[in-house]
Amino acid sequence: MVFDFGSRQRIAILGGGPGGYEAALAAAQLGAEVTVIERVGIGGSAVITDVVPSKTLIATADAALAVAAAGDLGVQFYAKGAAGKPLKPEIAINLLAINKRLLALAGQQSEDMRTALLEAGVKIIAGHGRLEGGNAVVVSTGPDGTDFDRIEADTIVVSTGATPRELPSARPDGDRILTWKQLYNLTAVPEHLIVVGSGVTGAEFASAYMNLGAKVTLVSSRDQVLPGEDADAAKVLEKVFERGGMTLLAKSRADKVENTGEGVVVTLADGRTIEGSHCLMAVGAIPNTAGIGLEEAGVHMTESGHIQVNKVSRTSVSNIYAVGDCTTLIPLASVSSMQGRTAVFHAMGDTAIPLDERKIASNIFTSPEIATVGWIEKQVAERVVDCYVHTLPIVSNARAKMMGVKDGFVKLFARSGSGIVIGGVIVAPKASELILTISLAVERRLTVDQLARAFAAYPSLAGSITDVARAMHHVEE
Repeated sequence: MVFDFGSRQRIAILGGGPGGYEAALAAAQLGAEVTVIERVGIGGSAVITDVVPSKTLIATADAALAVAAAGDLGVQFYAKGAAGKPLKPEIAINLLAINKRLLALAGQQSEDMRTALLEAGVKIIAGHGRLEGGNAVVVSTGPDGTDFDRIEADTIVVSTGATPRELPSARPDGDRILTWKQLYNLTAVPEHLIVVGSGVTGAEFASAYMNLGAKVTLVSSRDQVLPGEDADAAKVLEKVFERGGMTLLAKSRADKVENTGEGVVVTLADGRTIEGSHCLMAVGAIPNTAGIGLEEAGVHMTESGHIQVNKVSRTSVSNIYAVGDCTTLIPLASVSSMQGRTAVFHAMGDTAIPLDERKIASNIFTSPEIATVGWIEKQVAERVVDCYVHTLPIVSNARAKMMGVKDGFVKLFARSGSGIVIGGVIVAPKASELILTISLAVERRLTVDQLARAFAAYPSLAGSITDVARAMHHVEE
């Protein structure tokens, strides 16, 4: 079968994750004939097995933590025992029910996104697609791989995402050695979860399962949790982890993981072994770019298989764009979505603002959350940029005191002389919501004085942002 849409611009999108989804909506809005090819479901792995379910799990863990800490605020829970005597109940975690709920939510989100595309007039084809040169995509739709559709396209957007990286000596088996996609098969909280990898994924799941009551050991090959992130933020998180009973093994590389039938044994490079009930392998991801015709079409890629793109997500082939985790940009769903819209705007001649990585806001959904935007401390220390830095501990904030929040801070970076805000770090509950204020300041090149003049409700955690800005008044002198 061949689809030909005539004179209107034809756009074929390979992959229906956040980037492909946003590209499809933007293209349909601009009047293009759009086809999305997706093999697992609209939303891709980000919605079905990654971002949506993992953040739902984390939200549940945060709720469990809030219940456990309620006594510090004077809230006590009791059940009536014999003769009406109060019994303090234990917090019970029903992981089977939690996983059932989060997978249902992910499925519903995927279906909602599918409905939105269909209502916008987008054609959706379920199957495995590959490029055929630079102007067509061939889709295998049959169960035996013999049925094919061929979609002619003026523009192709590749949004194929990435897959969890696997080590030959620690192959995930879906039973006790797991990737983050396989965690949702668990029916009970692991007795002892060993997390290999202390990047964002490893830190997030380590935090969540610790708060759900599991014993957790975090194995890091680097000298700190979250290598590459703000060092002060990493120190706060390490303190919280250790206070919660987590074992942190820094500068410890895992060489091998074995399923013993009753548990797992992790062997470190120095010969030490760690025994646990389950092991989560969080050692990065591999882009899904092999065998889909990119090389044959002339698309340039890195040695790791990531697609090289420019600031409007265009590849080395003029009518082929790429977005999301399969590219060289930061692997965030928000970045993928922005890339998708930008790519389509550029391809269709609409206003396309080149992506500036310095303006990307990101969040790590640990407890507390860590949100960042713009320049970071390491670059300041290396004198990449001349700026002034000020930090305010979260405990000085009135709302934080009311909530019983003790861990975290707000940090702002402003250029010396001009006072223009060029970055920030927030470590606090709901930092993902608070960072928008600093993101807008970075985007609009506001000075610390302009930021300080904005009203923040009192009391509020957001008030710490304006408090920091006020403390930096002299930086403009």
